[in-house]
Amino acid sequence: MISEIHRHGQDIEKGSSLGKDAWLRLKKNHLAMGSLWFFVAIVLVCFLLPFVPGIPNPNITHPDLQSMPAFSSATSMEGVNVFYLLGSDHLGRDIFSRILYGGRVSLSVGFLATAVSLTIGVIYGAVSGYIGGRLDAAMMRFVDILYALPFMIIVIILTTYFGNNLWLLFVCIGAVEWLTMARIVRGQVISLKNQEFVEAARSLGLSRSRIIFRHLIPNTVGPVIVYTTLTVPAVMRLEAILSFLGLGVQPPDASWGSLIKEGADRMASDPGLLVYPAIIFGLTLFSLNFLGDGLRDALDPKSSKD
Repeated sequence: MISEIHRHGQDIEKGSSLGKDAWLRLKKNHLAMGSLWFFVAIVLVCFLLPFVPGIPNPNITHPDLQSMPAFSSATSMEGVNVFYLLGSDHLGRDIFSRILYGGRVSLSVGFLATAVSLTIGVIYGAVSGYIGGRLDAAMMRFVDILYALPFMIIVIILTTYFGNNLWLLFVCIGAVEWLTMARIVRGQVISLKNQEFVEAARSLGLSRSRIIFRHLIPNTVGPVIVYTTLTVPAVMRLEAILSFLGLGVQPPDASWGSLIKEGADRMASDPGLLVYPAIIFGLTLFSLNFLGDGLRDALDPKSSKD
């Protein structure tokens, strides 16, 4: 009897973490969950499916098999049997394979450039918000100056001087997208730095860096996660714009942006070149935006509709 009461008391004392509560709220949002699984599926397909035997090299051309329709099979003049799931382009390259490899580039740019902006923005904003005073004012004026700079002109100058390098694209985009992240983290830190747990850390003699990295930054994780899910599609759109203007990924390599550019140039003669990558790109961006909205509601109970 005593053991049963003790066991019952343990069941009552069991609590629920903030992360678990947020996950339960997110699961109730069917649109956000569907977007999450769709995005995971897109990432897995783009990064893993090219390793499956039978997926052709996206840069292999078959000039005698130009503009083949979807679900068509043929034998090239070299005697190679090919199957075009989504058809072929004007050089006889497999559109489906190019979308997969282009997705790798677009998603990699989205993830890596967002990681760069996340790292810079979180640290910069946390230091500025916590220290405050003249240093905070100077750091924010520097952010304002960077906001005012014409980003496209800077990218054109850098690509002209250093060449069209994919790593340069990561750096250029990541070095601009951190500005908003820094403002968000700074605002969160300003609202947190005078609370009791920070005062307790100061009274224990903890250093500024320890307070910032061990106490303040972890408490900004909610807004940071939400904005990160919105930064990835913003970065992917920016990469698509640069590729559309010829400043991004260079042929024969491709991204979703460059594929859309190629499709737009030949839209009248072969609309599939534009439609297929545009649909995949658009659905991916929609899924990330819906996921960001769902995470915002899940991590902030005050904004939740439940």
